[in-house]
Amino acid sequence: EVQLVESGGGLVQAGGSLRLSCAASGFSLENYAIGWFRQAPGKEREGVSCMSRSIGFTHYADSVKGRFTISSDSGKNTVYLQMNSLKPEDTAVYYCAASRGSYYCENYVLYEYDYWGQGTQVTVSS
Repeated sequence: EVQLVESGGGLVQAGGSLRLSCAASGFSLENYAIGWFRQAPGKEREGVSCMSRSIGFTHYADSVKGRFTISSDSGKNTVYLQMNSLKPEDTAVYYCAASRGSYYCENYVLYEYDYWGQGTQVTVSS
């Protein structure tokens, strides 16, 4: 069964850190573009960061650049999102998604992503 499972969300104070994990099963992340998205209440889902490991490409939305870091562990078939200096405006449900192929993923086109996780809540208090 193909599955993406996120974990690591929670409640943190502003300025704190969290690390989200996205574990894949049923397929290898090696030849996929992986995106992290988030959706706050009443807002559209937006791309936060993405990577295409096989071509060495990573991208960050301007709103998180310098604070968030995407990484992967091929042995664990897992992608991470390290989130530092968190702000209340980072509060959202965070999703990881996988898109077949290795490409420059900075446009965060939702329909290009084949598999989605269930989401993990991140809440940043002020």
